[in-house]
Amino acid sequence: MSRMRKLLVTGSSGLIGSEVASYFSHRGWDVHGVDNNMRAFFFGPEGDTRWNQRRLEETLPRFTHHELDIRDRQGVLELIETLRPDAIVHAAAQPSHDKAAQIPFEDFDVNAVGTLNLLEATRRYAPEAVFVHLSTNKVYGDAPNELPLVELEKRWDYADPAYYNGIPETFRIDQSKHSIFGASKVAADIMVQEYGRYFGMKTCCLRGGCLTGPNHAGVELHGFLSYLIKCNVTGRKYTIYGYKGKQVRDNIHSYDVARFIECFIEEPRVAEVYNLGGGRGNSCSILEAFDMIEALSGKKMIYDYVDKPREGDHICYISDLTKMKTHYPEWDITKKLSDIFEEIYQGWIERVKAQQVV
Repeated sequence: MSRMRKLLVTGSSGLIGSEVASYFSHRGWDVHGVDNNMRAFFFGPEGDTRWNQRRLEETLPRFTHHELDIRDRQGVLELIETLRPDAIVHAAAQPSHDKAAQIPFEDFDVNAVGTLNLLEATRRYAPEAVFVHLSTNKVYGDAPNELPLVELEKRWDYADPAYYNGIPETFRIDQSKHSIFGASKVAADIMVQEYGRYFGMKTCCLRGGCLTGPNHAGVELHGFLSYLIKCNVTGRKYTIYGYKGKQVRDNIHSYDVARFIECFIEEPRVAEVYNLGGGRGNSCSILEAFDMIEALSGKKMIYDYVDKPREGDHICYISDLTKMKTHYPEWDITKKLSDIFEEIYQGWIERVKAQQVV
């Protein structure tokens, strides 16, 4: 009988970590999750992910939770030495570029140093393991804002047809404003590539656009679509920051993220980088998102407008998926934007109901 393969997932109680844990557990992997609920420290009670941890422990037969902070170097070394996993999906992070400026030490220690701890532990004790790192499109800083744009009725769009499909992986990452968060993620991203190139490890960086889904603990500082829909469901005021509410994001369901991670693990490459998002087909502006959720819920968005964009915010960001689809032609988006809205909407309806029962 073949040995059951082992997957280590950091940030396992978060959106992507929990999706990956569920996905691989259902495919017969032995899944080990690492999480210490730092999202509650970053974002307060609304960011708490213990409910998601309990859900995984109760529903996944081959899931083991490890209460570990990835900043704990010795703890990380010991865990990987003990487990010697076949693959590692590193989704733990301080994920907010607004919050990072308030807690720069914690931000860098989690995002950059935590990633280094995992890489070095992998090199020492599981050098053949595939290492998938959830990076971010913020590694490009605000350089995408230098592209000429056209203003349409409800969105900004690229003026140059060469960028119709979005931002490619060859786009520059330096000499731009990243936010403190973006800079710490650049450090991690480059280090993941370096461990691939220098040590020949099977690593990749997934530079995410808006990764979303119904298990997102959306808060104002992180989780654009989840938080926007939550505001509509609960009647909370949503604040638009600059760019007339026409700023564009491409949205990818966490399930499609997990599917791509599986493709890479099954056919790994060395030191790869992919822009991971929903592409043009799953892109929307804030104003367009308002229209979509209002049509679903029948409730008008309550919002105000602040005429000052977030620091380093992208005006129009669409991920070019050409490289992903070229390397892994069997992969494509399966969850359309309308599916994503429906799932997140139903997820918040259920969560709000459950809270009322309590």
